[in-house]
Amino acid sequence: MLTYWRFYWPLALTSVGMVLSMQFQNATLARYPEAVRELAVLALAYSVFGFFNACLQFIAQLTNVYARSPQANRRTWRFVVMASVAIMLPLLSIATTSAGNHFIQSTFSIEAQLADNVTTYLLLMCPIVLLNGQRHYLTGLMIQARRTGWVTLCNFAYLGCVVVVLVVGFTNRWAPVHVIVGAEAFGLTVLIGLLLIAKAIAYLPPEPEHQSVSYRELLNFFIPVSTTGIMFALSRPVLFAFVARSPGGLTAIAALRIAFDFSTLFQQAANQFRHFFISLGFDDLAAKKRFMAIIAAGLTAIMGLIALTPLSAWIWGDLMGVPNELIEPAVDVLLVMCLIPVVIVYRNYFHGRLMHLRRTAGMAYGSMSRVVVILVLAAMAYDMGALTHTTAAVVLIVGFVVETAVAQRTYLALKKATPDG
Repeated sequence: MLTYWRFYWPLALTSVGMVLSMQFQNATLARYPEAVRELAVLALAYSVFGFFNACLQFIAQLTNVYARSPQANRRTWRFVVMASVAIMLPLLSIATTSAGNHFIQSTFSIEAQLADNVTTYLLLMCPIVLLNGQRHYLTGLMIQARRTGWVTLCNFAYLGCVVVVLVVGFTNRWAPVHVIVGAEAFGLTVLIGLLLIAKAIAYLPPEPEHQSVSYRELLNFFIPVSTTGIMFALSRPVLFAFVARSPGGLTAIAALRIAFDFSTLFQQAANQFRHFFISLGFDDLAAKKRFMAIIAAGLTAIMGLIALTPLSAWIWGDLMGVPNELIEPAVDVLLVMCLIPVVIVYRNYFHGRLMHLRRTAGMAYGSMSRVVVILVLAAMAYDMGALTHTTAAVVLIVGFVVETAVAQRTYLALKKATPDG
């Protein structure tokens, strides 16, 4: 258990550090005039950007699995570069064309000026896609070598850079879009530089494997897992598209942004169990399952403590400066999201199994099922006049439960079909 903890906690801390940047972004925008509008614009922009950026979320796992010889490492890096460029180009098209602007307006039912604000964010975020590809690639190498402590140090340096730029930008009254995107770009640039230094100092390549890995093999792994990331990123836009049409839509979206981003602190900590199994295998499974259960219970307890006590008002109100009108609905959403650690940890056990078998299609099927369920339930709630910030959170949780059930069923079917069980 101590070995598992030593491997896990730097990854969990790293994920928290990355997501904390969103909390600082929210806190910065909350201090601008028209804070609700600025938070809503950022929520809409990130929901579109996230659709493309999420394709890269499993680059670290791809690198961990395949970059296990000098030739495979070089080919994996080239694949990451090509994939990053291919993913960025459609985002660039949405950000720079009238068709893209019209798409934003019609999807979220927003006015032209608001859509212009969103596309400005998207244009400036295009280079972030390329930077994130390199960040995930280098992170995957360091995790492969079990140098997770280095990953943690580099990511907290990233967080410090983000905070510095946010403070400088807000103090000098930069436009919100320049503050938010500038902080992210600067932080990622520093992070990549530090990861390169850490790789030169501490990375030890594994025993050579996958000597002749092909681009087709990488693509066959990448497409299903990137689909999983895309489907995750689609969850918020689908919800926001319906919530935006409801009375008080912008306020609800801003509150959902606050609560969802905060919940992501705990969700990302739970997500690290994908690396857990790829790196440590499936021996001593009973102890690993106990460890997962302990982590899930701990994350849930912390979320519940914050949601049910004045800590939520202190964090969002006193520390972050979130407008009072958003705090109460954000607390309602956080209460529902207390279910997310258990669901995510349970799901990621089966994700780890499927990635270990290199049968990632089951992950894609599950994530697509989640989006379909969210779309159907959100549409039903909207038609019934029952789509609020709270029901939107419930819809999201139900979607994750369905995704988990599909991943579990896929793995069990594969296990049954395997001669040795």
